This record gives sequence, C-alpha cells and structure tokens, in this order.
Amino acid sequence: MTRAVVVGSGPNGLAAALTLAAARVEVTVYEAASTPGGGARSGELTLPDLLHDECSGFHPFATDSVFARAFDLESQGLRWAWPEVQYAHPLDGGRGASAVRSVGETAEALGDDERRWRAFMGPVDRRFDTIAEEFLQPLAHVPRHPLHLARLGVRAPAPAAVTARLFRTEEGRALWAGLAAHGFTSFSTPLSSAIGTALGAAAHHYGWPVAQGGSRSIVQAAVGLFESLGGRVELNSPVHDLRDLGPADVTMLDTAPSAAARIGAHVLPDATRRAYRRFRHGPAAFQLALAVEGGLPWEYQPARRAGTVHVSGSYAETALAERLVSRGQMPERPFVLLGQQHVADPARGRDGLVPVDCYAHVPAGYTGDATAAILGQVERFAPGARERIVAVVPRSPRDIERHNPNFVGGDIVTGLKSPVQLLLGPRKRLDPYATGAPGVYLCSAAVPPGPGAHGVGGHLAALSALRRLS
Repeated sequence: MTRAVVVGSGPNGLAAALTLAAARVEVTVYEAASTPGGGARSGELTLPDLLHDECSGFHPFATDSVFARAFDLESQGLRWAWPEVQYAHPLDGGRGASAVRSVGETAEALGDDERRWRAFMGPVDRRFDTIAEEFLQPLAHVPRHPLHLARLGVRAPAPAAVTARLFRTEEGRALWAGLAAHGFTSFSTPLSSAIGTALGAAAHHYGWPVAQGGSRSIVQAAVGLFESLGGRVELNSPVHDLRDLGPADVTMLDTAPSAAARIGAHVLPDATRRAYRRFRHGPAAFQLALAVEGGLPWEYQPARRAGTVHVSGSYAETALAERLVSRGQMPERPFVLLGQQHVADPARGRDGLVPVDCYAHVPAGYTGDATAAILGQVERFAPGARERIVAVVPRSPRDIERHNPNFVGGDIVTGLKSPVQLLLGPRKRLDPYATGAPGVYLCSAAVPPGPGAHGVGGHLAALSALRRLS
C-alpha cells in the first residue's frame, strides 16, 4: 500500500492528510505539540470557561472552497456562525464604517462613497464563487473563468495607497485601510490591494464566519474524518530529520520553509534548501487575550455587533502604522485586529464575561511590550473599556513562535507578502509545492494560495503528489 507521512497538523497539514487518505493512501500525521491544529487551536487563555481562538478566528474561505467541497466537515459536527456585522472600523467621535453581507447596504452607509464602494466591490462580489476558485490556486494555471478573474485582476495589482484614492470620505478610506492592513505590508507595496480586495469581497459574499465552539472545532472535525478513513495522528512527535520517519512514497511538510530546510537537510536538493533559507518573514504580531465584563463599550455602535474590529483610526493613521512596522519601527498607535467571536458564538463566554482577542502589528524581531499601546487604542474608541477588562494575558512574538514554530519571529501569516512571495511562494517553480526531492512537498501557508485559505494549500499540494504518483 502507498504510504505517506505529514509533518505538522495545522489546517493545511490535515487537509493534505485527508486528501491522501481519501485516495486510499496510508497516512500518518506527526505533530510536535500535545494538541493538533497549529494556528487553528482554541483554549481558555484568560479565565476558566472563556474560550479564545489562539490564532485564526474568522474563516472567510472555509465554507466554500475546493477543499470544503471535497470534504464534508459538517458531517463531523462542525457548525458555522456569522456575526450581524462582518467587520467594523471605528473613528474618533463615535463615527465609523462597517461592512455587512450586502454590498448595497454597506455602500449606503458610506454616504458620498456609496457609488464608489458599489463599483469597486460589486463586480467582484457578483462572480466571487468562480473568482475565488481561480485565485485560490498557484499562479501558473490555465484559468477556467478568465473574464471573471479579470474583475479581481484589474484591482489586485495596485498598491493599497492607490486604491484608497478611489474613496473620498474618511469612512470609506478607513474601511478600505482595515482590509488592506491584513496584508502586513506597507500600503505602497505593489499587489498590496490583493488581500484587501479578496477579504472585502469575501465578507460580502461568504461573510466572515466563526466555528461554533472555537476554531479547534474545525480541527476536531478534520481529525475525526481523517481517522474514519484509517489515518493516524501522532502527537508529541517532533520531527528533527525526515530520515527518522522511515520510507514513504509521499512526505508532506506543513512547516515554515526554514524548518523544511532543516529537517530535510539530507533529503532536499541544495538549491531548494538555499531557497527555503532565503525565504523572508514579515512583521510580527503581539497578542492580547482579554476577559471583558459585558463586552467592549464601543462609541461607534455597529462595532458592538461586529465579529472583527479594525482598531487604528483614520486611513492616514493606519497607513503610517503599517509603513513604520514594515521599516522595523514600532508605531505609537499600532494597527490592532480585534476579534469578538462571542458576538456570533455566545457560548464562548459565561456569566456576563466574554473573550476578546487582539493582534497588534509590530516590527519583526520586536522584543518590547505592546500591551499599553493596544489597550490605549481600544480605550480610545471604547471609553471605559479598561474598567471592564478583568483579565489580560499577553503573548509576545517570541511566545507566539514558541507556541507554533511555523510563526517564525511572530510572523502569523507565514512569510512577507511581497509580490514574488505572495504569487510564487519560497521556490519559484511551476509547481510551488514540489521540493525537487522525489515525493517530498511543502504544504504550509508559505505556499500558494497563502494564509487564510483554510486547508486549500494542503489540499492542492496533496493533489500534486497524487498526480505524480499516478
């Protein structure tokens, strides 16, 4: 029987394992930690019975993708929940902007930018099923829907700063800035509009859902389905050398490129190891897990119903923060991505206490404490927030890497999203998953389509392996 091993049990590693097991390959997953899931774990980080997502909390592409259609995780008990407001961006003085599932309803609230938001997001939203199918693939493929893909293609190449000029109101520009900041890069970078456009259209088309019971529910469903197909997950099993795993027809590496180069030192070609070692990591995140009495008292009311809140002020402030971080400087007012998953999944809280997760963008290698800066940003737009916070648990970039070695230096998106790395990954080949060693593939978020695709990269890497096997 064909044998495969998967190193790492993050969403992409489990997706690769499921894809291979469904093709009747004997698969074993090796995970160094005591629990599976990588960036999709959940836990009681602040107080008992308050459930926090430890990294990924919202899953725009998880409900309808090539991987989601191939494997019915809902048959294993997975359930999705949506907030009323997908994301919000508060401004000073109780003003702000927010996005709901409807492009039209979102646009109407933007006043003078109504027509511009409709014109920018509407065409992508209307064909987003086929557009998402196209861009959640490696760059080198023959498009099945080239005209639909072109709707994204005319928007994605521009720097986010250029796209921002389309909007005239402070609210419209701020709403765009929050989306663009998900790319962890300066707004002047080419292609920095790509991630913001995709996430914005996904919010309208699919929403930004959460998994009921935490992101760990996705992992539990994937593991359950995988084991029903005969697969095995070995926890507390770090891999230091691929040769220790014994002979395998397929080896899938759900790791950072540098880790792949290290554990594959005696297997991978020299050129591949050099490319993986040259792979650049981007800015880091500084995380705060908060336990809050009664939720945060946002002045901008829609933020109280939002699953995600972009806490950074105006477009100019957000752009400055991202520019400083990309230059290695810590901004006084950082961009803070704040998750209120309890808005969609109330069972995550108890007795009036709710969990809130904050991620500030900080420079690569940042060793300071961003706690005060994060809480200052929250208090700025939610006066009285500090009085409601009953527990604070910080996690520095070093802590984040220690918890998940794939997040090198606290880089939670697994690599700098420069144009080349965003499109091609760490090794510039037609097949971005192949390592050049027979049967060995990289399947982490470092390869296309990148982070946030919820298993698509692992699924596509496994399909590449199966094609070569056949």
